[in-house]
Amino acid sequence: MKSTLHLKFLIVYIIFGFLCLFTTAILTPELITAPARDYVASGMFQEASLMSGDYFPLYFSEKIDAGDLHLQLNAMQTQLDAAVWFVDRDGTLIASSRPENYPAAPASVPDFDPVEAGGSKYLLGDYHQLFSHDVITVIAPVLSGYTPGGYLVLHKYASDVGGLTHLFLRGISIILVLVFFFSFLILLAFHFFVYRPLRKITEAATQYATGNLEHEILVTSQDEMGYLSASLNYMSSRLRDAGDYQKQFVANVSHDFRSPLTSIRGYVTAMADGTIPPELHEKYLNIILFETERLTDLTNDLLILNEYDTKNRILNWEAFDIHQCIKEVSASFEGTCTRKKISIELLLATKCLLVYADKRKIQQVLYNLLDNATKFSDDNSSVVIETTERGDKVYLSVKDDGIGIPRNALNKIWDRFYKTDLSRGKNKKGTGLGLSIVKEAIQAHGENIHVVSTEGVGTEFTFSLPKAPAS
Repeated sequence: MKSTLHLKFLIVYIIFGFLCLFTTAILTPELITAPARDYVASGMFQEASLMSGDYFPLYFSEKIDAGDLHLQLNAMQTQLDAAVWFVDRDGTLIASSRPENYPAAPASVPDFDPVEAGGSKYLLGDYHQLFSHDVITVIAPVLSGYTPGGYLVLHKYASDVGGLTHLFLRGISIILVLVFFFSFLILLAFHFFVYRPLRKITEAATQYATGNLEHEILVTSQDEMGYLSASLNYMSSRLRDAGDYQKQFVANVSHDFRSPLTSIRGYVTAMADGTIPPELHEKYLNIILFETERLTDLTNDLLILNEYDTKNRILNWEAFDIHQCIKEVSASFEGTCTRKKISIELLLATKCLLVYADKRKIQQVLYNLLDNATKFSDDNSSVVIETTERGDKVYLSVKDDGIGIPRNALNKIWDRFYKTDLSRGKNKKGTGLGLSIVKEAIQAHGENIHVVSTEGVGTEFTFSLPKAPAS
C-alpha cells in the first residue's frame, strides 16, 4: 500500500479540480450569461412597462408635447444606457434617444411586429439588420384608450451584459477557490488522520507477519484507527504471551516426563546389569511403579486439559443431586483421611439439592479440590465442604486447615504446572495441573471460582453452579 492509497486520493483531487474548471468553462454561457441576459431584459421590460403605462399615454391625449417626450426618452436612455424608440402601431418613428455608440433610429421599422418575441420578454439579434451587433430588444405597448396607440422599443447591446457576467464569474471563482482550499484541507486531514495511522498499522501487520511481535503501533487517537491499533497491539501481546507460554509448557512437560523416565531407565538398567542385587528388586520395582503412576497421571491431566482447550467444549448437561455427588467423592478419600486422621465435615444446605451441570466434570472438580485439601493438611485436621443457596445459584466451598498459599502465589496457582514452594515438599506425585483443570471446568459451565488463603492457616475454594430448573 506504501503510497498507493495516498496517490489515489491525490489523483482524485486533481481530477476533481480539473472537472470543476472544465464544467465552469463549458457551462458558463448556460449558467451565467443567459441568466444575466434575462436579468437585464427583465429590468428593461419593467421600466418600459412602467413608463408606457403612466407617462407616454399622455402623448396621445396631447397633454405633453414633443419636447417633454424627448426629455423623458433622454432620461430613460441615460438610466438604462440603451437606445429608446417611440413608434406608432405601424412602426413609424415618433421620437427616439440613443447613446453615442448606437446607430440612429430609422424613420420606420421594417416589418414591425410587436409580438414577434412570442412568449419571451425580449428578442436577441440584430433586430431586422438595423444593428451591427446583437442587441437585447424589449417592446412595451403604449395604450391610447383601450388599444395600443404605439410602442416603446428599447435596445441594449448584448455585449454590455458582460460586466454583469464578469461579476458573476468573479463570485464563482471565489467560491471555486474556497472549495479547492477546503478540499485541500480535507486532503491534509485525510493524510494525517487516516493515511498515516493506516500506514503505521500496515507496517505493523507486515512486522507481525515476519514474526516480529515486539513491534508496537503508536496510534493513540480516540477513533476507529486508535481502536484498531489498540486491538492489534493487544493481539500481538497475547501472541507473545502465547508463544512464551508454549515454550514454558513444552519445557515443563519435557521436564516432568524426563525425570520419571530417567529414574525408571536408571533403575531398570541397574537391575539388568546386576548393580542392584535381587534382594532389593522389590524396593526399586515399587519406585518404578510410583514413577509410572506419575506419568499416567500427567498424561491423563494433559488429555483433560487438551479437551478444555478445544473450542467446542461439549458438556453433558444434566440435573443431579450435588449433595450425593459430594458424598461419593468424599468417600473415595476415606483411606487417605484414615491414614492422616483427617475428618471431612459436610455442611449441606438441604437433604437433596439439584444442580444443572456436567456431573462427571463436577466430580473431577471436587476430587481435585479434596485431593489438594488432604495433601496439604496436617494430620489430625479437618476439611469442611459446605453448600449454600442464593437465588438461582448453588455455592460450594472446600475449606482446609493446611499450609495455605503465599499471597504472591494466589494469582499463579491456576497456571499449568505451577507449584508453590510450600507444596513442592508436600506433594511429590502432583502434576501441577489439578487447579488448571478445576478452573477450566468451572469456566466451561459459565461460572466462577475464587480462592481465599492465609499462609499457615488454611485455604478455601468457592465456586458456583446453576440450580436445576424446576420440573
